[in-house]
Amino acid sequence: MDLEEKKAYIGFNVFEGIGPARFKLLYDYFGSTKRAFDAPEKDLREINLGEKLILRFINFRRGWNGASYFLRLKSLGIEVLCSGEESYPKLLKETADFPLVLYIKGLRKFSLNDQKAIAIVGTRKVTAYGREVTAMITRGLVKNNFVIVSGLARGVDKIVHEETINNHGLTIAVLGCGLDLIYPPEHQELANNIVSSGGWLISELPLGTLPEGKNFPARNRIISGLSLGVVITEAAEKSGSLITASFAAEQGREVFAVPGPITSSLSEGTAELIKKGAKAVSKVEDILEELK
Repeated sequence: MDLEEKKAYIGFNVFEGIGPARFKLLYDYFGSTKRAFDAPEKDLREINLGEKLILRFINFRRGWNGASYFLRLKSLGIEVLCSGEESYPKLLKETADFPLVLYIKGLRKFSLNDQKAIAIVGTRKVTAYGREVTAMITRGLVKNNFVIVSGLARGVDKIVHEETINNHGLTIAVLGCGLDLIYPPEHQELANNIVSSGGWLISELPLGTLPEGKNFPARNRIISGLSLGVVITEAAEKSGSLITASFAAEQGREVFAVPGPITSSLSEGTAELIKKGAKAVSKVEDILEELK
């Protein structure tokens, strides 16, 4: 993909209001992202985008400096993978609302199109039991050459990334903010270690996007979308990780849950998932068997 086409993808990503469905309308009509981004106002009106959105886009475009933004990404060591590129993750592109672009910070020495990835997520308030089973399952999956995907959150996610790195595996952290920020901030060193160990930090969000609550459910669909399946190791009844499990089910991915002590409120979420049909996991082989 040439640089001008890529800049147009980034422009549509930074502008709020053009998601996958509207982007497809534009692309199908104009035949390229660059032509769609630069289209005259009268041509944009040929597509059913709505007058307010068109005017807002025209105003945005007047002030948009794609070259400057691209240079800033480069200075931060961030690459951009557009949904029109062959190297865009095929599993993610199968989902209904795949991101137009992925911002990636990492060495990019691997492609998810020739690797198998699995997500491991769970509670931020992890117990000793949750810590132990998360570490055990992560080690087993790394040993079986899975790329491990999680969300850089406190608790289970942190353990997942650390165990993967410590066992010489590759891990991907999907963030709910721009890649010029790290959330939570105390995980800056962990984020650095993910990159230095060959893994990736990924976000669909433009630079400067704050880690607001509304961003995390959308982030979770990327975690599941990149993966063959999602493992929830410990989760309360209303844990955010259950949103990831829900996305996984909608996307046709396998959902795995680790049973926990019935006396623990942090096992209520996983117990409910198992009741609803998630595969109960007591050892890594349970996951491997399902993903054969």
